[in-house]
Amino acid sequence: MPYDVAIDRKNRILRARFHGHVTEDDLAHFVRNGHKHVPTPGPVAAIVDMSGASSFDVSAATIGLFAKVPPIIPDPNMVRLIIAPSGEVYGMSRMFELQAEHIHPNLHVVQSEREAWAILAVQTPQFEPLEFE
Repeated sequence: MPYDVAIDRKNRILRARFHGHVTEDDLAHFVRNGHKHVPTPGPVAAIVDMSGASSFDVSAATIGLFAKVPPIIPDPNMVRLIIAPSGEVYGMSRMFELQAEHIHPNLHVVQSEREAWAILAVQTPQFEPLEFE
């Protein structure tokens, strides 16, 4: 699986970090199964971190389709971040943000962890892996 999931329990931040070659199938798997990774109590923030992706093989049409899918965690007050350091992934993430703003509120696309921590007002998050099937 091209992603791992971790939680910062103190700050209640859920993070999915993608790595390697990311495909449309990989993202579809995450969208279909993401709810399985949400711990109780639920997080107050969620991050999709694409900084470990070495390539991103996802079409603009697929991004448009994913933008219509309801969020994995439906809480409209939740802060959602996509960390997208590369130009290609950043552009696709911004496209997702613009197309999904009505069903994915409070979504921010940033290029670094430092920007994400500033938005969340967190200094040093302590993530621990979450196990799942």
